Amino acid sequence: MTSIGGAGTSGMVDWNLAVATATRLVRPGPEVSRDEAREVVAELRKHAKASEEHVRAYTRMIPEGTEPHDTPVLVVDRAGWIKANVAGFRELLTPLLGKMQDRRSTTPGNAVLGAVGGKVTGVELGMLLSFLSSRILGQYETFAPATRDFPAGATGGGRLLLVAPNIVHVERELEVSPHDFRLWVCLHEETHRTQFTAVPWLRDHLQGEIQSFLAATDVDPGTVVERLREAAQTLVGGRPEGEEGEPAPSFVELVQTPEQREILGRLTAVMSLLEGHADYVMDGVGPQVVPSVAEIREKFQQRRARGASRLDLALRKLLGLDAKLRQYRDGERFVRAVVDQVGMDGFNRVWTSPNTLPTKAEIAAPADWIARVHRKADS
Repeated sequence: MTSIGGAGTSGMVDWNLAVATATRLVRPGPEVSRDEAREVVAELRKHAKASEEHVRAYTRMIPEGTEPHDTPVLVVDRAGWIKANVAGFRELLTPLLGKMQDRRSTTPGNAVLGAVGGKVTGVELGMLLSFLSSRILGQYETFAPATRDFPAGATGGGRLLLVAPNIVHVERELEVSPHDFRLWVCLHEETHRTQFTAVPWLRDHLQGEIQSFLAATDVDPGTVVERLREAAQTLVGGRPEGEEGEPAPSFVELVQTPEQREILGRLTAVMSLLEGHADYVMDGVGPQVVPSVAEIREKFQQRRARGASRLDLALRKLLGLDAKLRQYRDGERFVRAVVDQVGMDGFNRVWTSPNTLPTKAEIAAPADWIARVHRKADS
């Protein structure tokens, strides 16, 4: 097994063990023949390339004749998604884990955990990654470093992952046209790729906000590990609930300080914008290129709203994934309202600088963003 970024067994998380655990536990995905698998991979690559042209023409974020540095498109299986994401998680979490490691080393009794604690956490993280790896259809990985097996953008970070077995699983579950569904998924993920390739400052801005959020964390390492353990135990039949039957707080809720709440508000706004914009573009382009888009959208929305089981609902709460579902809805409403009022070019002023991004309050009140950005700029 390839080591993840070097010393994978040091610190509070044994990253290599997380990968080994997740890949051992991950379900294999739907049954397909070797020829079918090759056909799926080829079609996803073709749709990803076609989506690039459709999305760029619709969003007008990249002026014609100005091509930004490209980022790779990788069609992966569930194990590939796990390996790619562990590298990204480690990149983002290293400062926080270093801080927690320092704190643990000065706490009586905690220093003896050493490598044992890292291995326990690695196993539990692996269990969660295994669970998530069967649910992700596609992902634009913004922060992951390039590795031998997983190349990234030439300017640092950035690659589009399409998880083939999950796409096949959902298209079969929904009983929709495979050709149409695969293109529909690619349109959403290509929008994220366009967002980050067309807006050079966006990646650094988002990474800076996340690092500021993590730097403001003031929480006992054992508490974070306990939350991870609760989530992992849910996968093997435990209860992720408190004494009164209420769901345990999510990781995001757990680590909020006053400073973090302010940063989290900004992060929530930009993530709502990015997710909502992708949904809006997917719906805008869809009718022209995806014949059965209305059927796909209706069935997918129903699936997204109901979840799969009590287990899914509990884990979504614990991991903060329920917030992502709200981001799709709130962000899409914001984008639609702004485009209706000022057109696509007027909406694209949102990408001018961090100062023109909507606030969390403006996501819920698009007219306020229009008043702030357009009237100020036009006065």
